[in-house]
Amino acid sequence: MKSSVKTGFSFGLTSGVITTLGLMVGLHSGTQSKSVVIGGILTIAVADALSDALGIHISEESKNSGTPLEIWESTIATFAAKFVIAMTFAVPVFLLPLQLAVGISVAWGLFLLTLLSVALARAQRIAPWKVIGEHLLIGLCVVAITHYLGGWIRETLG
Repeated sequence: MKSSVKTGFSFGLTSGVITTLGLMVGLHSGTQSKSVVIGGILTIAVADALSDALGIHISEESKNSGTPLEIWESTIATFAAKFVIAMTFAVPVFLLPLQLAVGISVAWGLFLLTLLSVALARAQRIAPWKVIGEHLLIGLCVVAITHYLGGWIRETLG
């Protein structure tokens, strides 16, 4: 895989998982509303994917080291990965009761982070458990913080 595509894909996948899970868990604990959670996922899939793609585009331009084609490859790969990954989280919410869908989504997101972590560890020739542990810890912290934040908002403002 080309370096430019790998950059966009790994960033988009990671951001797609972490951002979408954080939003889903926070909205679920704050509203208990399926339509609000679905609306949040769709918003993340479009607006945040475009935002992240532009962020990668500008970041890659600021390095002054890639060709315009490589910069656009990273941009498009970021958008595509973020959009597709975010949309995968909508499937269980459409098909299942919200509580179950959120649980399945958390498991799905942690699974995706684990797969990416294993691939990164292999490429760097380091112990996978260190990379997996670090990335899952961050993912779980996001889930926990947004869960409690959503509940606090519901209690405070609701």
